Amino acid sequence: MRSFLENQIMGSQTVAIAGHTRPDGDCVGSCMGLYNYIRENYPDISVDVYLEPISDSYKLVKGAEEIQQPGTEPKVYDLFICLDTSQKDRLTQGAELYFDMAKATINVDHHVSNTQFAQVNHVVGEASSASEVVYDLLDRDKIGLAAAEALYMGIICDSGVFKYSSTSEHTMQIAGHLMAIGVDSGRFIDEVFYERSYIQAQLLGQALLNSICVFEGRCIYTVVHREMFERFGADHNDLEGIVEQLRLTKGIEVAILISETKEGTCKFSFRSKRYVDVNKVAAIFGGGGHVRAAGCTVHGSYKEPLKIFLEAIEGQLETDV
Repeated sequence: MRSFLENQIMGSQTVAIAGHTRPDGDCVGSCMGLYNYIRENYPDISVDVYLEPISDSYKLVKGAEEIQQPGTEPKVYDLFICLDTSQKDRLTQGAELYFDMAKATINVDHHVSNTQFAQVNHVVGEASSASEVVYDLLDRDKIGLAAAEALYMGIICDSGVFKYSSTSEHTMQIAGHLMAIGVDSGRFIDEVFYERSYIQAQLLGQALLNSICVFEGRCIYTVVHREMFERFGADHNDLEGIVEQLRLTKGIEVAILISETKEGTCKFSFRSKRYVDVNKVAAIFGGGGHVRAAGCTVHGSYKEPLKIFLEAIEGQLETDV
């Protein structure tokens, strides 16, 4: 039986796909997985994918060169599909115009903090990734290699290569099917998840050197200042893997990566291992995500928000002692 998503796609002549601002691996994987699926199975449908510039490591997926950035001219699509995006104002910069003008809108996500902003909303909070949710809405017998590779990339990125608590038996079954289609698992895990450029390695090293442990070694945080981006010639795509490396520090329950932006804001990325609900922590400043992985953006200095976040984390840690 076809899903509501496939039925809606089949009834459209023009389709737009977009993810969230500063796209991560799951955002790119879910968007490109669906894009390639439509291209492979419905060649008569005009489909565009809109994402902000992606990390070089994600360009491994087919069709990455066809990613577009939204223009300023109005464009009306029969169907606009938002993937891995918890709230409307987090859509790819400029894509909100197309979303508002579309004849139909669908929101497919796995963030428990999703605000249900589209006409049709499909949110599976227990899924490992948006890519897993997208897979379940497709006809598995019609998934070709290009779509399979993109979806596999998204799953390994948001599941931490199958080690986060959101990884389920179903996640592994999906991964197995994608490998059966022809995905080179080792290549994707190495090139997407583990390989780093020299700039990324330098930034990671400095971030680790600057890190601070609090609460008897149960929480760790680091700040990547604008000066560090300039010194290493890095951008926000080069932050991939830093918060995860912090999380892996022995004895740590919560890791926080704080990064300053050119726009005068600071982005907080939170990860936890077993006890602390970082979605609740991020929500203090309007952010969100998942129980074990969340984030938010604050305006101005990071110092006062950091104090507030640390107090909230300490409260949860004391509860779990």
